[in-house]
Amino acid sequence: MAGTSHGHTPAAWTGVVISFIGFCVSGAFMVLANPVGFWAGLVVVALGGVVGLAMKAAGMGMPKPAHADLAEVIAAKQLAAKA
Repeated sequence: MAGTSHGHTPAAWTGVVISFIGFCVSGAFMVLANPVGFWAGLVVVALGGVVGLAMKAAGMGMPKPAHADLAEVIAAKQLAAKA
């Protein structure tokens, strides 16, 4: 995993931090036997996912890799097979 930049973006970090805070809130209220606080923490967890996706859509996530044109790939394989 160290050889790739998987998850090393502002969108990923922000989404994970918000979700982590939500898990902590939810866990604390579960121990305190407070169902409203527990569900509020889970809402924060979901909010973390939404914020991460919104930031990714805004261009703060990993760009999608460009794929080679299928015709170029086929031509390169045929050329390699001849050699």
